[in-house]
Amino acid sequence: MMSFDDRPHQVRPVVYRVARRSHLRIVAPPIEPDPDRPKTRGDCIDGPRPCPWVSCRHHLYLDVKAKTGSIKLNRPDLEPDELQHSCSLDIADEGGTSLQAIARMLNVTRERARQIEDEGAKKLAALLDGWKDEDDE
Repeated sequence: MMSFDDRPHQVRPVVYRVARRSHLRIVAPPIEPDPDRPKTRGDCIDGPRPCPWVSCRHHLYLDVKAKTGSIKLNRPDLEPDELQHSCSLDIADEGGTSLQAIARMLNVTRERARQIEDEGAKKLAALLDGWKDEDDE
């Protein structure tokens, strides 16, 4: 059987875009959050896998851009319960994952995975730039 890392990069992500935010209107009342949904990493670390909470920002099934409201299905060829890896936090906990493996999990190219890693490192550096260590004072 072919492992997740050996599968060829075949399926392009599907993106659903919203033309303008001004055209959005609420059709139904807001949905109340599920009381069983984990609120912290500690609540979900031993939870079911693949993770059933697709709306979680760490779930790998889809991405939602807050500014535009566009939704990208990362693996349109698979259902959420068919994902081998469903949580980015689980992958981070494993550590030592190659860019190629990350690219396959996100259904992007290796170069795009590297760019995402660089963007994250820049954001982290900016956050840490203003932070002072208590021992330095």
